[in-house]
Amino acid sequence: MTTRSSGFSLIELLVVVAIIGILSAIGTLSYQGYVSGTKKKSAENMMMQIGLAQTEYYSNYGYYFFSEGGTAADSCDPSKELTEEIGLKLFETSDYIKEEIGYNFCSFETSTGFEVHAERDDCILIIDERGAINYSSCP
Repeated sequence: MTTRSSGFSLIELLVVVAIIGILSAIGTLSYQGYVSGTKKKSAENMMMQIGLAQTEYYSNYGYYFFSEGGTAADSCDPSKELTEEIGLKLFETSDYIKEEIGYNFCSFETSTGFEVHAERDDCILIIDERGAINYSSCP
């Protein structure tokens, strides 16, 4: 006489749990890459808006706006305060540049006009008055 069991064995359940774990890990890594890329693209778009606002500021006042102490690249250290200052001076509201972007911004004078730096962790984006974006220090 044989008995028939209608349930799953422990091995079958462990294999299913392992497969779900592997798929979850792959999905999480892909999602993090997607979020990072989206934030980088948002920072690029914001830098383009800042560049356009700089052009308008120049047409109104005859000079570009520079972050406090923004006369050389080494004095341009992107921070939350400088980001708010750019928003206030160029867009007339300190919270125009949203924190969700994850980047801080600063603007400084160059021999030909201005540069805007955006920084997050180990990534620094740079845009100049021509609208050219330098990605060299971003992975």
